[in-house]
Amino acid sequence: MIDFLFGPFVEFSFMRRALVGCLALSLSAPPIGVFLMLRRMSLMTEAMSHAILPGAAAGFLVAGLSLPAMTLGGLTAGLAVALLAGFVTRRTGIKEDASLAAFYLISLAGGVLLVSLRGSQVDLLHILFGSVLALDDPALWLLGGIATVTLVGLAALYRPLVMECVDPQFLRIVSRAGGPVHYAFLGLVVMNLVGGFQALGTLLAVGLMILPAVATRFWAIDLAGLLPLSVAFAMAASLIGLELAYHADLPTGPAIVLSAGLIYLGSLLLGPQGGLVRRLFRRRHLEA
Repeated sequence: MIDFLFGPFVEFSFMRRALVGCLALSLSAPPIGVFLMLRRMSLMTEAMSHAILPGAAAGFLVAGLSLPAMTLGGLTAGLAVALLAGFVTRRTGIKEDASLAAFYLISLAGGVLLVSLRGSQVDLLHILFGSVLALDDPALWLLGGIATVTLVGLAALYRPLVMECVDPQFLRIVSRAGGPVHYAFLGLVVMNLVGGFQALGTLLAVGLMILPAVATRFWAIDLAGLLPLSVAFAMAASLIGLELAYHADLPTGPAIVLSAGLIYLGSLLLGPQGGLVRRLFRRRHLEA
């Protein structure tokens, strides 16, 4: 049993690299997902994850499958779309979710077109679905750096972020930090999506950010429980997904995200904070 669980990581260096990269991503992305969930912005990350595609595709056109070029391009495109969506929302009557949806569709189509101009179908699949088993040292340094910056940034922004989750109007009244905090937080979101893009691709980058965060809502009621539990769920999904991919010969990125999805479904059924089973037994008790 021990050999079954740990054998792949002992025997193959690419499995160890994939595990380290996923664990680094699990440290930073799920806490971001918790704050997105509390601010009712979970679906926004799906749009922003596709917004990085044209920038990554531009980097690919210039330098091929170059980590620095694609990372810089994706980061620039993601931040540009976030700022443009905010600008359109403030200058017009369109809601932020609608403007993000519009830019998301434009970005996705433009990114796929850019990759198709020069790359092959394999390159397109690499960008859309990632290649977690092909992570090298520069990619691991990038993921580790993103995790470090994210944790330090969340520690610095913790109090205003909590206030904005509870009452954003109050934060705007008592402090002028609301706008800078919001854009700093969006910057952390984009950074983690770029990191997720390196491992899981643009289509699945949001998986480890949102699914563990939503699953924790059925187990904890405050940030002291939500934040560490989201990290634990993401790490468990990473390990389970890598094991499934290795032993069952499955695509690694989808296996990791599906493992996170199974944790969410299990939490939905069995979680003590509003899980379906608990609600069912509570109803029967009251009826009796």
